[in-house]
Amino acid sequence: MPKRIGLFGGTFDPPHVGHLVTAVNVRYALGLDSVVLMVANSPWQKDGTRPISPAEDRLAMVEAAVADVEGLVAGDAEIRRGGPSFTADTLEGLAKCFPGAELFTIVGDDAAAGLTTWQRYDEIVALSRLVGRNRQEALARQVTPHVADVLRRVDAAFFAARGRGAHMRPGERRPARIKVGESCHQHA
Repeated sequence: MPKRIGLFGGTFDPPHVGHLVTAVNVRYALGLDSVVLMVANSPWQKDGTRPISPAEDRLAMVEAAVADVEGLVAGDAEIRRGGPSFTADTLEGLAKCFPGAELFTIVGDDAAAGLTTWQRYDEIVALSRLVGRNRQEALARQVTPHVADVLRRVDAAFFAARGRGAHMRPGERRPARIKVGESCHQHA
């Protein structure tokens, strides 16, 4: 049976419980084998907009954050590749490493609203299924009709976040607790 792999890319500066909640919920909702939290080497859409921590530091924080969460892994392919980070390149790499795998690109509503501005957007749609987290309806309306046609929405509101932790709603079959651990905060 082919693997089902989610790609959740980002700057992760720093990673937070919302990232973990989204990744876990999408993994369970779609029956994914794993979700790779891919740390951007050089996030081209954020360059020059604010200071960004070194990629190796952000990777260390993501590794610490996912260490105890089944099915979530930290990805360093964009850091190893160097240069600007483009999702299409990362998907091509995953397809080569996992021939026949079903790939899913996970985005938040803020990213979904700007997807058509991404480098080689058509390739991203061709290589993977786009998955967005259901959030505020106002943000969802910002998504263009073309993106709305290819974007599958997943309810990521199964957890109630408190501080550095998130707790599962009663009756859910997801991990009972997700925390961004102290080791992650030490890296920050």
